[in-house]
Amino acid sequence: MSDRTYNVLFLCTGNSARSIIAEAVLNRVGQGRFKAYSAGSQPKGEVHPYTLQLLKTLNHDTSFARSKNWEEFAAPGAPQMDFVFTVCDNAANEACPVWPGQPMTAHWGVPDPAAAEGTEAEKHFAFDDAYRMLNNRLSIFTSLPMTSLDKLALQIRLDEIGRSSQKAE
Repeated sequence: MSDRTYNVLFLCTGNSARSIIAEAVLNRVGQGRFKAYSAGSQPKGEVHPYTLQLLKTLNHDTSFARSKNWEEFAAPGAPQMDFVFTVCDNAANEACPVWPGQPMTAHWGVPDPAAAEGTEAEKHFAFDDAYRMLNNRLSIFTSLPMTSLDKLALQIRLDEIGRSSQKAE
């Protein structure tokens, strides 16, 4: 088993909900094998209050949470990424910065909970649902045998995770 820590960047447009949730989840379920980061192409400048409320309710540390531009991770001295995942359709279709080290990439689209409409309960459910989807995908991701999969097999698995069911089961 490798003692290597893998750096993972989650990208979204606003970096206020989905990518922040993914960062929190992976830093917990990755158990030190993964170090997660998040950023946005057009960061909102603040984390959505429902994101913070959900993470705190689920006993996640939120001291890391800030909305930041993805250019921060393409700059000299930034951590070199092993994986870069887009979690929203807008970011997947945008021109991304060139990532040093050619990390593996995949698109794991999740509906934007910040765009949810309806009652407060329905809006909170959208955040809960985004958390569930990301938690499921990241649980699968962290269980992959990283050291025994070749790059092509690993890419296929990453793409499969992104296509996994988005609906509650």
